[in-house]
Amino acid sequence: MSVVDIIIVNWNAGSLLRDCVRSIGETGQVGFKFGQVVIVDNDSTDGSLDGLASPTLPLKIICNTENKGFAAACNQGAQGSRADYLLFLNPDTRLFADSLSVPLAYMESGQNQSVGICGIQLIDERGEVSRSCTRFPTMRMFYSKIFGLDRLFPEFFQSHFMEEWEHTESREVDHVIGAFFLLRRRLFEQLDGFDERFFVYLEDLDFSLRARKSGWTSSYLADVRAYHQGGGASEQIKAKRLFYSLRSRILYGYKHFTPRQATLLLVGTLCFEPFTRLTFNLLQGAFKSASETISGYRMLYRALPGIMTVALKG
Repeated sequence: MSVVDIIIVNWNAGSLLRDCVRSIGETGQVGFKFGQVVIVDNDSTDGSLDGLASPTLPLKIICNTENKGFAAACNQGAQGSRADYLLFLNPDTRLFADSLSVPLAYMESGQNQSVGICGIQLIDERGEVSRSCTRFPTMRMFYSKIFGLDRLFPEFFQSHFMEEWEHTESREVDHVIGAFFLLRRRLFEQLDGFDERFFVYLEDLDFSLRARKSGWTSSYLADVRAYHQGGGASEQIKAKRLFYSLRSRILYGYKHFTPRQATLLLVGTLCFEPFTRLTFNLLQGAFKSASETISGYRMLYRALPGIMTVALKG
């Protein structure tokens, strides 16, 4: 019988975390058992850890005295695991009865031993299927976003998000988002976990790309579901969320593109995209979003020397 450890990184998720843990306890354990359910709290201040005790779950709570970031906290939660599988789960998710048994049975099948990462269909609060798979981004994809071409001419400029696909059939994909990120522990150890230079955003995409380069594949299963609210605690800090997403993009570029391409991506991100974003904000009358855009880019410009130091270390 396979063993799975679940790692949840929490930062001010409020009642969403309690709902998530409760759903884990109600999940049918068919063909597997839990090793431990680890919650790594990144210095939350909202009382979201209150009332988490569960008599049915091998629960372990790690409390950080600072926000270490998502990638570092994931590695922290997985440290020392002896389970066959690791499931990295967002606190704004809820599992259903077969949310774990089906993908684990799929991974255990002899014909799927090259599958290193597995995701399942995610639904939102309206019961609609979320577009949760992506392609590995190219320079063309990044630049179409920088200039807003993916929004103006989506038929000509493909996004790295697979928005044109309804996610109603199972298939091999480049990447499944980290809200429900099931993988083999030996793959996690082979890749030395998540790259902690990514504070948050793109650490899962980077992991999937490194897995692919190491000969593993990623699968998406459409015949099993979990709930995912999306946004989560980051909705509280949209300017900072923009900052971290752009920071991670720059780091991703210097890690996976040529130096010339990465520099072009940097220039586009710093010099052109702010105007694109502000133009869309103002045309939509989204003045609060415009203010958040300005704040996010101000953070980025201030942090740029440190970002480049990290990026150029390779």
